[in-house]
Amino acid sequence: MKDILRDIGIISRSLDSISNIEFKEISLTKGQFVYLVRICENPGIIQEKLAEMLRIDRTTASRAINKLEKNELIFKKNHHQSKKSKMLFPTKKGEELYPFIIRENNHSNSVALKGFTEEEINDLTRALDRVKNNISEDWLSVKKGNKRQY
Repeated sequence: MKDILRDIGIISRSLDSISNIEFKEISLTKGQFVYLVRICENPGIIQEKLAEMLRIDRTTASRAINKLEKNELIFKKNHHQSKKSKMLFPTKKGEELYPFIIRENNHSNSVALKGFTEEEINDLTRALDRVKNNISEDWLSVKKGNKRQY
């Protein structure tokens, strides 16, 4: 069986490294841009839902969110139904960074898909979606305390 997860890991680490360099000038550190993009695209999202969406544990998400808030890229607001839950919104400064981040993402997609036909891109998209869904199911199961069977 081909070990695709090693290749996916290499792709992920390469893109993280590029992003860290590219986003240094706008004071976004490792991985924070992912949170900012999702908050811009889903204003009012609660922290727990964001962590679930990104498949990140709550503690990691909390640290990144607090840094974004400290850098005045997002702000928190009490949820109208639960004072415990905080809704997350981008600030004007955060919204201004969104197009720059999306432009970088689009460029990375173009580089990654260079030389692919439209059919190959569609096939790859479908295949990766299946991989993501399989892993997501496994992630949810483990997060609920279940053990994986090796």
